[in-house]
Amino acid sequence: MSFSLVEFSIRRPKTVLLLAGLMTLLFLTQFPRIRTDTNPKHMLPDTSDVRVWNDEVDKTFALYEDTIVVGVENDAGVLNRETLGRIARITDGILALPGVASRDVTSFTTITNVTADAGTLKVGPLMPAAPKTDAEVEALRTALFGNTLFVNRVISKDGKTTAIYVPLEKGANGAEIADKIRDIVAKEKGPERYYVAGDPVARDTFGAEMFKLMAMFSPIAGMIMFAAIQYMFRNLALSAAMMGVSMVAIVWSIGLLIGAGFPVHIMSSMAPVFLMAIATDSIHIFNEFYFRYKERGDKLAAIRETMTAVSRPVRYTALATAAGFAVLLFMNIIPVQVFGGLIAFGTVVLRLLSFSFIPAVLTFVREDRIASAAGSESVEGDRTARALGRLGAFGAARPRMTVAVALALVAVSVWGTSKIHVNNNLVAWFKASSEIRVADTAMNQALGGTSLGYLVVQSKESEFMKRPEAMRWIEGLQRHLETLPEVGKTFSVADYVKRINRVLHDDDPKYDAVPETKDTVGQYLFLFSMSAKPSDLDNVVDPVFGKANIWVQMKTWDAEAMRQVIAAAERYQKANPLPVTVKPAGIAYFNLVWNDEVLGDLLRGFSLALVVVFAILALDFRSLKWALVAYAPLLFTILFIYGVVGFAGKDFDMPLSVMSTLSLGMAVDFAIHFVSRLRQRLAETGDADLPGALAWTAARPGKGIMRNAVLFAAAFSVMMFAPLTPYVVVGAFIVSMMLLSALLTMLLIPALVMLGRRWLFA
Repeated sequence: MSFSLVEFSIRRPKTVLLLAGLMTLLFLTQFPRIRTDTNPKHMLPDTSDVRVWNDEVDKTFALYEDTIVVGVENDAGVLNRETLGRIARITDGILALPGVASRDVTSFTTITNVTADAGTLKVGPLMPAAPKTDAEVEALRTALFGNTLFVNRVISKDGKTTAIYVPLEKGANGAEIADKIRDIVAKEKGPERYYVAGDPVARDTFGAEMFKLMAMFSPIAGMIMFAAIQYMFRNLALSAAMMGVSMVAIVWSIGLLIGAGFPVHIMSSMAPVFLMAIATDSIHIFNEFYFRYKERGDKLAAIRETMTAVSRPVRYTALATAAGFAVLLFMNIIPVQVFGGLIAFGTVVLRLLSFSFIPAVLTFVREDRIASAAGSESVEGDRTARALGRLGAFGAARPRMTVAVALALVAVSVWGTSKIHVNNNLVAWFKASSEIRVADTAMNQALGGTSLGYLVVQSKESEFMKRPEAMRWIEGLQRHLETLPEVGKTFSVADYVKRINRVLHDDDPKYDAVPETKDTVGQYLFLFSMSAKPSDLDNVVDPVFGKANIWVQMKTWDAEAMRQVIAAAERYQKANPLPVTVKPAGIAYFNLVWNDEVLGDLLRGFSLALVVVFAILALDFRSLKWALVAYAPLLFTILFIYGVVGFAGKDFDMPLSVMSTLSLGMAVDFAIHFVSRLRQRLAETGDADLPGALAWTAARPGKGIMRNAVLFAAAFSVMMFAPLTPYVVVGAFIVSMMLLSALLTMLLIPALVMLGRRWLFA
């Protein structure tokens, strides 16, 4: 006699619950070892090409990979004694902060100013101390606006805004240092407004906030789900069983993750939300159990018949969901692989518990309470079941009209998907009213931009960059880049050379140009290096003058902005050939590569999952025909939602790509349940009354489908009130996806079955 897990669980429920409890305690023992990683940059390994190259560039040019931009704005202008005094005190406070690369902080009091006195080059701080007289303020104004190196970099054209650039030591937390800077500026009283912006601020703040929101929303979603289940089934034991299943799966999955030595990364932190979503599929067991108990009046018989009826669709929905996530194991990005494996494992655990934990709990439920709660559970007596039955009957009665409308919407949706723009912008993940977003917007409007990228110009010949033609080529590339709307300011060694040439010729504007000879360029750079801070020259040229580094400030953190810069550089090089190569680097370039590689991985995984899910449908139904019917609502739901995304102008970014995988698993679950139960019904009654069987399926199993959809949509609608826009988008996405796919399943499948009945039943 073969072993039956369901039968064992019914006969030995205490043993099953004890084993589940012991296993849960075992996985809980791993939790004290938990490590978290809130840095999105770690989505790519240290050995990735972009990280190795960026590290090489940082080392070559004495750069720091992260920089915070502190803005000071005064509507009356920042060039007054009081404001300049505050800027000096703030700069001193920032220089003393741990984690700040103090020697390279750029502010009025630290930035290098190049002047000349009686033909002698003078290099020193722009503002050694805060001005004490109006004459000193005016002298500072003249120095600032007479030097193109400063305008749009440390002073806005209207003189109302200045910036302090704060590079961070490797490993420093941008969010923590940003908070300390806010504490420093909060001590200053006056009319000024202060902004703290930059990639490390947004990145580290987002990572920390995401963990906090997950910790907050997971229990809130769980409580809403518990309340909704209690309302639906009016039985505390069943409600506790559903939540117990999801909690056990979460503990086992996270325990395995920690035990395997992986940190909880940004993606894996979403595992509890996903597993709670997948756990709602168990509601089909409770739904059918109530119907069966009302028909039989025998609890144990109802449990056995329920598990027999739903076992196949529950197994295959689990297989489809697990396979959809498991394909991520074959991607290139390690956190994506870990996330896929984690959810796949959790899905398998959920299904194991569905056939053991849930039947065991059902044996303890008092029959009088089941009888009371199941009293209205019938196709004829329940209003929801009747309404869903009419929906299915409508699709069966008017199949041509239903399919025609669906195809028309598909055509419009395909048009909408063509408008989708693939892009990541970490700053845009904060609401427009957030402090980080407000700071970034203000700084980008006033100055050159908070997003920083580099273009490294390389020659195989040492001292090549001292050549006048190389200097002019670099200057030309800068002017070409500055024509892009995304670029606010560029800076290179050519700017230093031009400035030195001008000041040594009595500040005559006609000498604001690259000198005519290599020896003159070399002499200027030697004089500059003798007096300036070492980093001033190191940041823009390498020691042997074979490489030059162009700083590119951009006014947006869109990944696409850096792509435009790279394309513009390629066009310039093609039009102005020179024996050099130009290669991008910096945080803006990293974000572009991160955008392409991580999103690319998820999109490839999603595409592969579509193929795998169809294969599972065909395996489940033993028929390509029925697989196509069940596949239709899934494809329609995905196309429709992404069509809306395209028409709405919402970027297809990381959160949406992650949700794609979840939508795939959930949308196909409904179709599997519907088609499986329909074929069961036809096997019992014959296909003489096909419309009646379709209406019955929409009414009875369909009620479980709708309960599943409403339960999950209601729980995760709370995400729409989050302070981070990805959560708002994900909340709206999930609510739309669940309700739409459930309704489509019960309307479109009956229409397709009726239209193709001769083909399907041949």
